[in-house]
This record gives sequence, structure tokens and C-alpha cells, in this order.
Amino acid sequence: MKPIADPTPDTRAWFDLIDQGRLTIPRCLDCGDVFLYPRMCCPACGSRSVELAPASGRGIVDSFVVNHRGPAAFAGQVPYVLALVRLEEGPRIMANVLVDDPAQVRVDLPVAVTFEERGERRVVQFVPAEVN
Repeated sequence: MKPIADPTPDTRAWFDLIDQGRLTIPRCLDCGDVFLYPRMCCPACGSRSVELAPASGRGIVDSFVVNHRGPAAFAGQVPYVLALVRLEEGPRIMANVLVDDPAQVRVDLPVAVTFEERGERRVVQFVPAEVN
């Protein structure tokens, strides 16, 4: 089975929302900073007034790698793309970009969130987005 995250007390609420198909980002209620990975206090100002705000689910690929040899759980599913995606709101998140041909992926490619079910959990993934 493919790996899933093991939530901590700081990340449990974030992962629970992902399981519902909702991508959120932590936002500081004092200074307004948005950030990822979820944590109990703002990395910009240290405030403990942090909430999970809805994210658009849209972003662009900042960097990526095409894996031709993956861990055992990914056997038969190579090559696959692992990317650093900059969300519209600013923070970056690492996730797979799901494409038939890895040559489709490039820096600045617009992407949209999707969720892959893995047992009782969901995992954040991205697909190329339609550009209007």
C-alpha cells in the first residue's frame, strides 16, 4: 500500500479536512501570514492564533522531479512526477502531479488539487489545470 501521513496533534485537523476533500492553509489571525506545514504557532510572528483557511486548490509548479524508480509501494507506477507546487495563496506544498506523460510537466505549469484515496485517508495530489 502507498504511504499515508501519520498526523500529529498540530496537523490532525488539517489532515481531517483533506480526508473530506478540502484543502486548507494555516493563517495567522494576528499578522495575516499564511504558511505550510501546519503548526500551532505562526512562524512569522510566533502567535498561537492560527486558523485553517480554505485554499483555492490552484497553483503552479515551482520545481519537479520525474522518478523512474520509486519505493516498493509505487512498483508498476513509474515514472511519476513529484513537484513543489506554489499555491495561489503563497505557501508551497510537495505532491505528485498526475499525468500520463511526465514530459507534460514544466516549471510554471498551472495545476489544480485533486485527492487520492488511500484506505481511510486521502492524499493531496495535483493535475494540470485548464487555463482560462
